[in-house]
Amino acid sequence: MASVDQLAPSSAPPTGSGSRSLRREVGLIGLLWASVGSIIGSGWLYGAKNAVMVAGPAALVSWGIGAVAIVLLAFVHAELGGLFPVAGGTARYPHYAFGGLAGMSFGWFSWLQAATVAPIEVEAMIGYAGHWEFAKGFLNDNGTLTVSGFVVAVLLMGVFVAVNFLGVRVLAHTNSVATWLKIAVPLATILVLAVSNFHGGNFTSHGFAPFGIKGVLAAISTSGIIFALLGFEQAIQLAGESKNPKRDIPRAVLGSVAIGTLIYVLLQVVFIAALPGTAFAKGWENLDFPGISGPFAGLATVVGLGWLAWVLYFDAIVSPGGTGLIYTTSTSRISYGLSKNGYAPQLFERVDKRGVPWFGLIISFVTGVICFLPFPSWQELVGFITSASVLMYAGAPLAFGALRRRLPDRERSYRLPFGEVIAPLSFIVASLIIYWTGWHTLARLGIAIVIGYVLLGSYAAYAVRKGLPNAPRLDWRPAQWLPAYLVGLGLISWQGGFGDGTGTIPMWWDMLLVAVFALGIYHWAIRVALPADAIDQNIEDVEVVDEGGH
Repeated sequence: MASVDQLAPSSAPPTGSGSRSLRREVGLIGLLWASVGSIIGSGWLYGAKNAVMVAGPAALVSWGIGAVAIVLLAFVHAELGGLFPVAGGTARYPHYAFGGLAGMSFGWFSWLQAATVAPIEVEAMIGYAGHWEFAKGFLNDNGTLTVSGFVVAVLLMGVFVAVNFLGVRVLAHTNSVATWLKIAVPLATILVLAVSNFHGGNFTSHGFAPFGIKGVLAAISTSGIIFALLGFEQAIQLAGESKNPKRDIPRAVLGSVAIGTLIYVLLQVVFIAALPGTAFAKGWENLDFPGISGPFAGLATVVGLGWLAWVLYFDAIVSPGGTGLIYTTSTSRISYGLSKNGYAPQLFERVDKRGVPWFGLIISFVTGVICFLPFPSWQELVGFITSASVLMYAGAPLAFGALRRRLPDRERSYRLPFGEVIAPLSFIVASLIIYWTGWHTLARLGIAIVIGYVLLGSYAAYAVRKGLPNAPRLDWRPAQWLPAYLVGLGLISWQGGFGDGTGTIPMWWDMLLVAVFALGIYHWAIRVALPADAIDQNIEDVEVVDEGGH
């Protein structure tokens, strides 16, 4: 199969290492494990505890709602991933459909999300390692890194980058080994706890839903449920290196969601059922037991399964490590895609002899080091950026609707049944998830969005002024809905009742308002999307399709 990423936009390929292309060496299992390895990260070690403290046993309902939301988004991504098997796909679909301004915006959201996950997973590894004596001096009391902790964090980021420099084939094999372990340990935990300590009465003794529907909905975003389930898009980010992308990407995306959802729901069930009654005697919001800082390991110790606790402490290093590794890969591929679209210098497109976009990896390393700086306010900002990462997913349903409308006859290896219904529904769901993160989070995310516009906008303006061959077209008309969407959702969040909102808009009415608002934005966006010929031109700028149509 010919690579779809062989040409630089509307110019001859650069010389030297830049003339090389990404290598198509990843099969179905490599793609599937890339996504599964991202979904089963540090989230499984804390998600069940955090969710039950916010929603009580009704956290099971929260996981169900979260799973439905992710499945809808995954269906949309599955069609897009098979339609456009390009590296850094999530950063590029809005560019195809809505041009430069929208593409730049969602490209930044995608890069921001990917770039901050790896360093946060490194800090999770260091935090979990604090169980052992040798690692107790790595963190200050306020959770920031000490000097020795900073050195260790930088070395771990260096390991992630070094493995990526060995090439995508080595990366796929390394990630596959880590992912097998990341799946085996949670499954073993589920089995052992279910057989040895299962108290069905725990689900009702203090009320199934003690915090009502607001607790159920808040748990979806604030406790980490929705973000634990995210990561399926990693197969899409590696699409430019897939052996058979049109067949394998939809399978990897949907398969990873199914595996991740099953594991997380079962973990929530056994966590609730295995707890001793004394742990939640003062209410689920006051859940407490020895070792709760490492919930599953602490619980295993409390119920007399010390051997399982040691396994869990070990996996608490492997799971976030595997996730950090694959997100380092994702960051470099997204920056590669941003450069292909003209939002970043062409240096990001240059690959070494192993087909690795080396400059993107270096920048991901530098970004990680910056995220380790020991300022509590900065650490909080990084956390908010990551927790609001679902913003990047909102672009896919819009691109899906526009491409279905403008290019209805283009070959699709996977065609989503009832796509015209599922796409707007998934955009509504994405908007609700963003809203549920709360005003406290969205207000801070706005800072990161402004930073992105300054950085990418400055380069785009420079490229246009200098007449560079990859200078993007910052189309305003097809992106006119974007500022209305960002500002409108922010205003609703400010007046709503989640995360320090004023509460002016009553419960339920706020969610109805978000749904109606999102539906209006969806139809506005697909009606002003680029015409078919302009979309085709955007696609042709970065794709080379072989004569067989693959």
